[in-house]
Amino acid sequence: MASRFLIAVLVLGFAVCSHAQQIAIGLGGDVTSIDPHYHNLTPNNNIADHIFGTLVQKDERQRPKPGLAESWRPIDDLTWEFKLRKGVKFHDGSDFTAEDVAFSIERTGKVPSSPAPFTIYTKQVTETVIVDPWTIRLKSAAPYPNMAIDISTVQIVSKKAAANASTDDFNSGKAAIGAGPYKLVRYVRGDRIELARDDAYWGPKPHWERVTFRLLTSDPSRVAALLAGDVQAIENIPTADMARLAKDPSFGIYRTVSNRVIYLHIDSNRDKSPFVTDRAGKPMERNPLKDVRVRRAMSKAINRQAIVDRVMEGLAIPAGQLLPDGMFGTSPAIKPEAYDPDGAKKLLAEAGYPDGFGLTIHSPNNRYVNDEQIAQAVAQMLARVGIQTKVEAMPANIFFSRGSKLDFSFMLVGWGADTGEVSSPLKSLLATYSKEKGMGAANRGRYSNPKMDAVLAQALATVDDGKREKLLQQAVEIAMSDVGVITTHFQVNTWAARKGIAYTPRTDERTHAFAFVPGKQ
Repeated sequence: MASRFLIAVLVLGFAVCSHAQQIAIGLGGDVTSIDPHYHNLTPNNNIADHIFGTLVQKDERQRPKPGLAESWRPIDDLTWEFKLRKGVKFHDGSDFTAEDVAFSIERTGKVPSSPAPFTIYTKQVTETVIVDPWTIRLKSAAPYPNMAIDISTVQIVSKKAAANASTDDFNSGKAAIGAGPYKLVRYVRGDRIELARDDAYWGPKPHWERVTFRLLTSDPSRVAALLAGDVQAIENIPTADMARLAKDPSFGIYRTVSNRVIYLHIDSNRDKSPFVTDRAGKPMERNPLKDVRVRRAMSKAINRQAIVDRVMEGLAIPAGQLLPDGMFGTSPAIKPEAYDPDGAKKLLAEAGYPDGFGLTIHSPNNRYVNDEQIAQAVAQMLARVGIQTKVEAMPANIFFSRGSKLDFSFMLVGWGADTGEVSSPLKSLLATYSKEKGMGAANRGRYSNPKMDAVLAQALATVDDGKREKLLQQAVEIAMSDVGVITTHFQVNTWAARKGIAYTPRTDERTHAFAFVPGKQ
């Protein structure tokens, strides 16, 4: 009997230990691919951090730190040298070398049908020079001070596994061979991603042997899964549930301001725009969104504080520019546009639209916190100044695909600055679209201002940080004065975890399984 009891205790003990090393986490954003170079999207990049890895990593405040590269330095005005970490193995046991780095950088520009390519971060690399297996030099045509921080966004894949591989090969797991702390076990589109710890990982060993990311883009479903114990942690706590969860001693709450700005793209380029009509619903021969007075009127019509207070229930900050105050390149001269409906009507009249016009705002309904509700609020605010606005919301995978095809006239989007400075949204959202230059990759409104482009280009070639920051501030001021986009608010990032599991909140919204720590709270 004693032996049976001992066996039972041992089995129970093993079961508890095994369970303790598994974690299920509910994600609020959909993951559109495992291919780390296919779609520059925060949920995708988050998963890629687990499987692949970058030369330069970033801490929770987006400060750079060594990753697959142990060090980096400029060796002349046009060349950066990266010393790679020796002894790193990919998940298939093959060696990580400079060949994989060169291949990964080149691949970012060759992924078919990429809806948001990473070329905004790699176009500056005009040549890669492999000095030896653990030393690589990246050359640029002009001095490029952001080389290390930009390259921190590029996940490194195995050349051996990914050569000639398609995005589907990554999604199936066939080509998803990285050097990250976790191996891909299974990706079920729209449902889950399962990972297993790589015990040969070069860095600190994560606690969790197995990780399941559940794709719970429905807010009620995500909270219900947490309450039921189906998942042990969630990201993006719904604003309506924050107070309840914060009072419940069964959970810990973690939050920090986000680098993500929620904004509105405006079709400011085409003479005719597909979802702009007169008040009777007929297409207009002249696109009013090309007129800066109209764009300025729309900005004045939006009550940002009301969005923060009523839609976001306080979990946001009104935005007048592309990053929160104090981040590199933001302008202290820019404040959120004051709510001024009378001023908006006056500007519309000056532009020749005293009776307004018709418009449709398109929005995702499962990507950003309260995205569809924000779109509804914006539509109502615009209607009050005479712009009769409809809302069409849809799942993110459809929304982004259509947005990249320029199907929309006015769309609600978000942008998180992976580099932690304002050059990221300037290059992606507001620079004149150029596939060849890798600029404006996510400029779905096709805003274009040669003066802003010139200042931005000068900033990107200025090594002196003080001078570069002033140029970036100048570029922001030009773009925001021109209402290239309309910013509404910055999100506050939130996580909830069951008691006994702690998390370090991040400005970049990443939900890293290896950063959940048991036994502390």
